[in-house]
Amino acid sequence: MKILVPVKRVVDYNVKVRVKADGTGVETSGVKMSMNPFDEIAVEEAVRLKEKGVATEIVAISMGVAACAETIRTALAMGADRGILVESDADLQPLAVAKLLKAIADKEQPGLIILGKQAIDDDMSATGQMLAALLGWAQGTFASKVVVEGDHALVTREVDGGLETVKLALPAIVTTDLRLNEPRYASLPNIMKARKKPIETIKPADLGVDPAPRLTVLKVVEPAKRQAGVKVGSVAELVAKLRTEAKVI
Repeated sequence: MKILVPVKRVVDYNVKVRVKADGTGVETSGVKMSMNPFDEIAVEEAVRLKEKGVATEIVAISMGVAACAETIRTALAMGADRGILVESDADLQPLAVAKLLKAIADKEQPGLIILGKQAIDDDMSATGQMLAALLGWAQGTFASKVVVEGDHALVTREVDGGLETVKLALPAIVTTDLRLNEPRYASLPNIMKARKKPIETIKPADLGVDPAPRLTVLKVVEPAKRQAGVKVGSVAELVAKLRTEAKVI
């Protein structure tokens, strides 16, 4: 079985995000970028399925500027077999990404597509669901456990009341949650091997998809700074402030 794993290049989670001076977006110039953490979990799960003999090939896919090839190289170093870069300077929003992934899936004919439940830059959490709708495939979202048995997959997911397990007919879409696994670190030998693994570069036009944005960002602003707290000398003073100043009692 072939597994497709989309991976997104985002601002590293250790970096303090700064808004551009003109309010048009988040500053990315000169900022450390890395693979979306939820997508790292997706790559790890695909590699584990291959190690169990369930999968035969893992294809890492990234979309965006040419530098996204480095994100694919990271996935290759973790254990993916080859990569596909859909190179575009457009602002790729979830619907465009889902359409591009559908076109690739139609060509590659995978048995499973595993991707992060959301990207930490926009927190949309929409691409997996949109892709499932476009393909007409079963979907298991926010997966904390994945077991592939024959022609179906069992996906365990957290819900308000505990855990829910759904049975998906393959091919299917699975989006990963934090508790699914802990991604491995790429070893130096695997990083060296990843340099020789193939990455195919294509354009959205090659897939017959128009990536033009459907949504327009009007303005991006930083959250308001929290006001400093105050110390009170007694419970009576605290109650008085809650009643007269905060007006919550």
